[in-house]
Amino acid sequence: MSEKVFNALNEQVGKEIFSSYLYLSMATYFDANDLPGFAKWMKVQAKEELGHAMKIYEFLYERGSRVELPALEKPKSDWKSPLDAFEAAYEHEKFITKSINTILEIAKEEKDYATEQFLQWFIKEQVEEEAQTDLIVRKLKKLQDSPTGLYMLDKELGNRE
Repeated sequence: MSEKVFNALNEQVGKEIFSSYLYLSMATYFDANDLPGFAKWMKVQAKEELGHAMKIYEFLYERGSRVELPALEKPKSDWKSPLDAFEAAYEHEKFITKSINTILEIAKEEKDYATEQFLQWFIKEQVEEEAQTDLIVRKLKKLQDSPTGLYMLDKELGNRE
């Protein structure tokens, strides 16, 4: 594995761990605002993001590399509204998608076919991640300030496994 691919994948491990940390912070925001369904959705998302980090971690070791974990910044912990939080989540997912696409470009430049193949799972996953968060953003926008609608969406999001 080239140094460029190695560095990009190591950075991505950190970005995925930060994603988990950010979503856990969003869960604390929702729990503090009596929205347990939103909080559960974010907790599930946090676990999923940590799983993504571990997938890259294992891949690096399978390829004979060593993981170098970066320092993590403190995530934001408060948002203006559930919509504001989910808009931030959507923007974060777009950031992660761009990052994975950049790693794919590097792998192609370096003719690292194993990494190219490995990243295909992440490419597909990011389509789903963006679609899920965007759908919730659109639902929240339709609800506007409806407490009943927010309660129903909270109940729906609480069903996430």
